[in-house]
Amino acid sequence: MASLGTYLRLMRAGFILVREGVIVSLPAEELPGPLKFGHRIAGLLAKRQAKSAERTDRLARAVERLGPSWVKLGQFLATRPDVVGAGIAEDLSGLQDRMATFPEALARSAIEASLGRPISDLYSRFDPPIAAASIAQVHPAEVSDENGTRQVAVKVIRPGVRQRFKHDLESFYLVSELQERYIPSSRRLRPVEITKTLEQTTRIEMDLRLEAAALSEMADNTRDDPGFRVPSIDWERTGRDCVTMEWIDGIKMSNVAGLRAAGHDLDHIADQLIQSFLRHTLRDGFFHADMHQGNLFVDPAGVIVAVDMGIVGRLGKKERRFLAEILYGFITRDYQRVADVHFEAGYVQARHDPASFAQAIRAIGEPIHGQPAETISMARLLTLLFEVTELFDMQTRPELVMLQKTMVVVEGVARTLNPKFNMWKAAEPVVGDWIRDNLGPRRIAVDLKAGAIAALRLAEQMPDIANRTERLATEVGIMVENGLRFDAATSEAIGKSEARHTRSGRVALWIIAAASVWGALAIHPLW
Repeated sequence: MASLGTYLRLMRAGFILVREGVIVSLPAEELPGPLKFGHRIAGLLAKRQAKSAERTDRLARAVERLGPSWVKLGQFLATRPDVVGAGIAEDLSGLQDRMATFPEALARSAIEASLGRPISDLYSRFDPPIAAASIAQVHPAEVSDENGTRQVAVKVIRPGVRQRFKHDLESFYLVSELQERYIPSSRRLRPVEITKTLEQTTRIEMDLRLEAAALSEMADNTRDDPGFRVPSIDWERTGRDCVTMEWIDGIKMSNVAGLRAAGHDLDHIADQLIQSFLRHTLRDGFFHADMHQGNLFVDPAGVIVAVDMGIVGRLGKKERRFLAEILYGFITRDYQRVADVHFEAGYVQARHDPASFAQAIRAIGEPIHGQPAETISMARLLTLLFEVTELFDMQTRPELVMLQKTMVVVEGVARTLNPKFNMWKAAEPVVGDWIRDNLGPRRIAVDLKAGAIAALRLAEQMPDIANRTERLATEVGIMVENGLRFDAATSEAIGKSEARHTRSGRVALWIIAAASVWGALAIHPLW
């Protein structure tokens, strides 16, 4: 049961969203009568200057007032256009995760507490912060050891951010639970599961050892890849609250003029970017899920360097095969195969007609084949595909949606470097190689090997499975003979739980009512 503090925090957040004009900027055409009336009231209560601002600016101001947890929520929802809609997701993508720095003394204390050593022993120089975000901030520093002196970047967790996120997360859960309970059409999107995913990804992001591990894993995966790398990690100076990594001397990919002035081949960099992303996705099943321009550098040798791997995505073997077969099916205009893949993967339920689904897929594919290659967007293709699958009750697949959103961002970055970027031509070497290796004769050998290993493991577990099966049969036999019984203590506990649940429901209704009255009184002077 949510606490009174949770309701009050949620009311404050709602009030800020109303005053900054965020609510009134949202579409209201399909809202039911009461909510449409509330939308009009929100318009009356919005600040005058907010009404004339762009929605992205309204969101930015509201998020800045709400704090770090809401920044992470906005970033997360930007990866879920299936939840908030493509337009709002695009606006959220424009949110800048830039916040005021916190005092250097607090950063030093956090590092010393995390690593158990004084700053003077860890770094020969430690400078003031140069950038701060919702979770952490970055300090330039130097390390001197037997290998000489090298410049490093030190990322330090923001003080108190974990406790703040814990409180705000209660509000997010309350909203998602109410949404599932009272808006049946939203259940397909699984709001509570989305909140759980947000909680998991943010908790991982707030343990900087895990970001360091992600960078290390990516470094191992890409060790022999052309044109792409990530910063190396200094594990001796990395802990839960800080991570020390190689300092990157390069030009941000957002600085197109600077890249051009430095003599870099922008067309080649665009090709390398999309090929690297697809290589990570298809070959490794592990990709950087926040590859916007601010997290991408080009070093003097023309190599792309990706930083800030707090958000990553993973695809299993089934999902990778699914993605490759879809792309291959669209390229060859084999729409029935694309439809069959959805059914084989279990993404579309068997009660639907495969021929009708293939017809819907054709409606996406045929217009694409009539366009020039450089205007075809792979990200747009996946967006349309997910829109069609909604009509056939395809359950939300968070890993695929994150992939699609990341692809939108990566493809957008490539097109800023090369406006005539040909996605299909750039992708063909990677996708083609993967298809030949995994969807041709080699796939049979790999599947046979995997099947043999699975059979061996099953054989090893057979004695244990037989013992458990025998025990289960015995227990079921006893239940059939004697019936299912509760002892007195269990029955009493169930009764108390039910009574407490009923009282909690009544208390919740009164809290909501009281909070609503309080909110009305709080905003009354604005009328």
